[in-house]
Amino acid sequence: MDVNKIFEYALAREREGYEFFSSHAEKAQHAAVIGVFQRLAAEEKAHIRYIERLMADLAGEKLPEDDRTLVDHDKSFFSERAASEMIDQTTIEAMVPDLPVLRMAFLIERDLAEFYSNLAPKAEGEARKALEKLAAWEREHERLFKSLHDKIFAEYSGMPWGG
Repeated sequence: MDVNKIFEYALAREREGYEFFSSHAEKAQHAAVIGVFQRLAAEEKAHIRYIERLMADLAGEKLPEDDRTLVDHDKSFFSERAASEMIDQTTIEAMVPDLPVLRMAFLIERDLAEFYSNLAPKAEGEARKALEKLAAWEREHERLFKSLHDKIFAEYSGMPWGG
């Protein structure tokens, strides 16, 4: 297994995720959704730096210390409680146009989590730990978007016709 090729692929997917979340933060209809996408874009950017550091380490390169920033998900914005409180404080009807984008965000995060999860057992040492860590981070994002989508969809589907 070529770990460098795996990280190259992962880096490309994380960059695509960053672009997706950044661009949809600008297009989203509701402030709460905009905030979620902005925050996730920032976390995806941190994932990019993390993978770039892993690749540099594999190549025996030393990055400047400020480029070796690790992602800190211990105090993540993306907790079930934060998502629930955010939705409780918003108007569901205003979020309906964002439903397809939330669904797509969920699928992007799920695909990345599965990619990392499937490859982790095949890797060894630090590469395995890194893939497991990346999988856990993406699972957290996946849960957030599924929760947001499902809650908004349930509220919307229970409204009288015409919203």
